[in-house]
Amino acid sequence: MQKSSTFDVLGQLAALRRYARALTRDEADAEDLVQDALLRAYEKRSGFDPERGASVQGLRGWLFSILHNVFVDRRRARRAEVERESDLAENGPMAGEPAQEHHVRLAQIRDAFMVLPEEQRSALHLVAIEGLGYAEAAAALGIPQGTLMSRLSRARAALRAVEDGTAAGGRPRLKLVGGPDESSR
Repeated sequence: MQKSSTFDVLGQLAALRRYARALTRDEADAEDLVQDALLRAYEKRSGFDPERGASVQGLRGWLFSILHNVFVDRRRARRAEVERESDLAENGPMAGEPAQEHHVRLAQIRDAFMVLPEEQRSALHLVAIEGLGYAEAAAALGIPQGTLMSRLSRARAALRAVEDGTAAGGRPRLKLVGGPDESSR
């Protein structure tokens, strides 16, 4: 069993911070490094052997070793990430399709889903998003399977109307400026 005096990590904090600042050359990065090293030391505390030399010096050396290893691991991880990003930039498409239309479309569908009546919304969510079968969804909602099918049908029809660009009643859902709606003012 280790005595608390041989595992006095708090007494080593100033030295760990100094060493971390020397390695990182940045105050914030040094603090993060010390925290990560202390976390790793805590996780590996059963591997600390106070019999290796003087106990305080052994602890200090052990903590410095952990701090250094965490620093090297971080540096390797950053280097690997830069290489992956570089490879992606070289091998990836030079230009992507604009995402604005896709985002607008998703927002329209989300908004249409959210204004569905609660019964339709919950039925569609369980079947389409959660992947439940009709019998499971009906049981979860406490309704007959035929009622579930009816609610799903109405919900899907409402969403198809959004997809087709029409609201209930056949009116255009969105007004296009400069389009055919402009003359009907």
